[in-house]
Amino acid sequence: MTITPARPTGARTLLPITPVTRHGSRSHLTCQYRCGNACDQPVPNPTDNPDFHVVAERALARRSLLKIGAGAGALTVTGLASGAPLAAAAVAGRTAGTWRFEPVAPNNRDRVTVPRGFRADVLISWGDAVEKGAPRFDVDNQTPEAAAKQFGYNNDYVGVLPHPEDRRGGVLVTNHEYTDEQLMFPTGRYDSATIKRIAMASHGMSVVELVRGSKAGSWNVQKLRKTTLNRRLHVGSQFQLVGPAAGDERLRTAADETGREVLGTFNNCAGGLTPWGTVLSGEENFNGYFDASGPLDARYTASYARYGISGTGRGWNEVDERFDLAVEPHEPFRHGWIVELDPYDPDSTPRKHTMLGRMKHEGANVTIADNGKVVVYMGDDERFDYIYRFVSAGTYDPSGTRRARRRNLRLLTTGTLSVARFDGDGLDDERYDGSGTWIPLASDTESFVEGFSVADVLIDTRLAADQVAPTKMDRPEDIEVNPVNGRVYCALTNNANRDTPEETDEANPLFQSQTRPSLGAPLVTQGGNRNGYVLEMTPGNDNHAGRDFFWSLMLVCGDPAAPETYFAGFPKEQVSPISCPDNVAFDPEGNLWISTDGNVLGSNDGLFRVPVRGPERGRVQQFATVPFGAECCGPFIHPDGKSVFLAPQHPGETNGATFETPSSTWPNREGFPRPSVVVVYER
Repeated sequence: MTITPARPTGARTLLPITPVTRHGSRSHLTCQYRCGNACDQPVPNPTDNPDFHVVAERALARRSLLKIGAGAGALTVTGLASGAPLAAAAVAGRTAGTWRFEPVAPNNRDRVTVPRGFRADVLISWGDAVEKGAPRFDVDNQTPEAAAKQFGYNNDYVGVLPHPEDRRGGVLVTNHEYTDEQLMFPTGRYDSATIKRIAMASHGMSVVELVRGSKAGSWNVQKLRKTTLNRRLHVGSQFQLVGPAAGDERLRTAADETGREVLGTFNNCAGGLTPWGTVLSGEENFNGYFDASGPLDARYTASYARYGISGTGRGWNEVDERFDLAVEPHEPFRHGWIVELDPYDPDSTPRKHTMLGRMKHEGANVTIADNGKVVVYMGDDERFDYIYRFVSAGTYDPSGTRRARRRNLRLLTTGTLSVARFDGDGLDDERYDGSGTWIPLASDTESFVEGFSVADVLIDTRLAADQVAPTKMDRPEDIEVNPVNGRVYCALTNNANRDTPEETDEANPLFQSQTRPSLGAPLVTQGGNRNGYVLEMTPGNDNHAGRDFFWSLMLVCGDPAAPETYFAGFPKEQVSPISCPDNVAFDPEGNLWISTDGNVLGSNDGLFRVPVRGPERGRVQQFATVPFGAECCGPFIHPDGKSVFLAPQHPGETNGATFETPSSTWPNREGFPRPSVVVVYER
């Protein structure tokens, strides 16, 4: 696709902002632009598969008795991605896991607030040059061509890999999830077509070379003239579909009759690093990008409905007809995948992995099982949807040779995709816990769902999973393996739609959560899981490739003063309030770091550190807050433990905010906000 500018005249064309009641603290702007008001649409999962609250009910009713041992035995797992370029290891000296700090208090400041003794530097912002030839950013003179070479808008995932040639260097990879045209463009400066083309170029991913600063833990963006790896991917970039479903009729369009070549990636949320040095990126709310100039194709009624594809999108069909469902009904099937990008080869074509299933991917994170199989954990970020796992057919080669890397790059194309079912243990043992099973959906050669072919399972993964009765979860987002104890941690952000009497019964305190409308205001009881929780999973027999696992609720988030909250048995009066966990990461000591999105307790979102073992297991401490109106994306803890990277996304995205009347001007006080990547380190 050639991205061409239109004459910059006329008024902006913006998405309609519907004044609906929010289920969390997100503004109407965020809900509309990011996910098309998903929380106000009918629940896409109409099945009667068991909800997680059903299997956790017994444990939740015993909430006041819970006393999970502070030293709950650490699981020792061998073979955990030992060949990964960023595998955690013991690091001498002070690191993120041993930093002592006074927790940041809840606040509404328009800045990144970190503890005393730490510094937060802005690394790169929306509009900064990424590729050579990119012009200096000028908000009044934006063009699609310039945006395609500049740092995109709203950076979500953050990963930093070692530089292949410079020991003091690094390679930053980020996602650019979505755009907010009300904050990006001066009123009347650009016409509708130009706005759309710039927005299309501002989605995607960026690869940016870094160099260490003079202070331990600090980083700078490498001078553009010295870079060889910098790269921008956008809606017009070439991608390749690979795996068993590639070439299926549903993946073919007039522009690509093979069903194997796709233009663009968008609404990329979280991601992960592979042991062979690539980045996995999850295409999430792709459903909100397609309009329809006529009736929808009746063949795909069930599929469209299950994925929330309604024919109401962002108006991109006005400049590119592939976003018109009446013209290209197959285009949505080409999105919603896990993308694999090789940041070390700027000429490579990124791949969309059909073997990992199609859903609203939050991200994908890799570990290596004891038998050498590659295991990928994934969450489908929707109310009442599922947790998935992929196990490769082949085994990982850790030798580090070029031949080994080529072989490893094929590991995600063959294997088995499964979905999780959670069961309570039925014992009155004073714990939120139980066992679980991975239910296979399909391998690369065989479907395990009656009436579904392999391609059916992989293209309509949600519909296939519905048939095998997995457990409906509360927005499963980032899922990662702790490289120290081998357990799996999943952020389940919230779900305010459990509103039947059974779901909000007093015996189920998780679903009678409490919120604080503003700092200092009294608590107001509201139904639904508004603050989220963190799930801890232990693979059976220490084997990530096995069928069984054990689970427990490590955190039931919210105000520590609220009766339903739980922090792994740690004294509640000693923890920071935390609401809506979104992404997770780990430091070299194995502590869990949690970023939040949609805090309903009255404070800005932020970043928290939580030990997962020893006497301080469950001690939630707030390490940072992000600017007003932003969510805290990332995070990424550098493997040397000296640097914490985070990405304040959509600063100032509050109700009523526009370019001329912003509610945030972070970070540069230019009069309008610029989403950015930040690195935090000790002074």
